[in-house]
Amino acid sequence: MPKLINTKYGYVTPQEAEMDAHLDKWMKRRAKQHGAFSLDRKRRKQHTKNKKMPLS
Repeated sequence: MPKLINTKYGYVTPQEAEMDAHLDKWMKRRAKQHGAFSLDRKRRKQHTKNKKMPLS
């Protein structure tokens, strides 16, 4: 039985912990590239979403 490591996802094997860490880094980098943490972009989208559309 391989040694299990306690991570934020529970008890996993060292290989799974390494894959999770790599995936977390990739997801953060990908979100940063697309502006997921940009408050200005979120405000702009919310502002346009709340505008009323003309009836015609």
